[in-house]
Amino acid sequence: MIALKRPRTTAHWHLVLLFAASAWLAAYTHLTAWADWLVAAFGLDRSTRLGEALHFFFYDTPKVLLLLTGIVFLMGVVQTFFAPERTRALLSGRRQGIGNVLAATLGIVTPFCSCSAVPLFIGFLSAGVPLGVTFSFLIAAPMVNEVALALLFGLFGWQVAALYLGLGLLVAIVAGLLIGHLNMERYLEDWVQQIQRGEAGWAGDPATDWPTRFSAGWQHVRSIVTKVWPYILLGIALGAGIHGYVPEDFMASFMGKEVWWAVPAAVLLGVPMYTNAAGIIPIVEALIGKGAALGTVLAFMMSVIALSAPEMIILRKALKPPLIATFAGIVAAGILLVGYLFNLVL
Repeated sequence: MIALKRPRTTAHWHLVLLFAASAWLAAYTHLTAWADWLVAAFGLDRSTRLGEALHFFFYDTPKVLLLLTGIVFLMGVVQTFFAPERTRALLSGRRQGIGNVLAATLGIVTPFCSCSAVPLFIGFLSAGVPLGVTFSFLIAAPMVNEVALALLFGLFGWQVAALYLGLGLLVAIVAGLLIGHLNMERYLEDWVQQIQRGEAGWAGDPATDWPTRFSAGWQHVRSIVTKVWPYILLGIALGAGIHGYVPEDFMASFMGKEVWWAVPAAVLLGVPMYTNAAGIIPIVEALIGKGAALGTVLAFMMSVIALSAPEMIILRKALKPPLIATFAGIVAAGILLVGYLFNLVL
């Protein structure tokens, strides 16, 4: 849990937030002018490949960072209402199916990253949460990411964001149900099974007043954005390169609707990558702008977010290889179905 500084007064926070919100809105509404000015300052024109790539980079970098900062602050405040012990209390004792739906829904509103997956996993199990229900949460939390939803809404509209939300939840719920029915508790590491049989789990205390909640939001920004921004720059740089230099014919031949193997290839390509939702969205935007099919690109994005190799390494501390392989296989199959469905209906 993030250590909080001494909270300021409510009046102080109101002034700070009013100034910050005004500055955020002013910056966000002038992104195009900022990018145009920088491209011109370099003596370039957007009609050139380099000029268009740089404009993409200068526009999307502050846009993504602004969206990320605002969303992370809000979710940091939300997190003060959802301490892990409260989440466990909501999930424990639930029946299969109902528990999976509730767990997947909580995965959206509780902004837990992959680094917190292992202690949350242990805490859920020690509270009596079924294995399949726990996996629904673990799948939904990174896949149906609040940052990804906000950025998809801003870049592609509410229809794409809503489809992503609904299908991501469906994958998390169905995958959790399947893992639960397979009865794979024996593939938990021995020390996790020992905790499940009675040792204490992880707990936390929510904040109780608004200055403390605002402080938590600010600390959330400092903790996450300072770690994430290099990946954002890398993702946007790659997206800018694709946007400015990769030929449309190449992208259409690899990720178009008519290429049947494009979706599984995109999933396989996404698994080894390590980035977060904010870092992958610019790549998604650039690929779609170059003619790639939306379903194929979303399958790539979901595999990067929900099946990344670093997350598997972290989960290996608590899960044995057969359970990790089952988890990855079921989620990958769900992502493939999402990709093909998007390509079929859009």
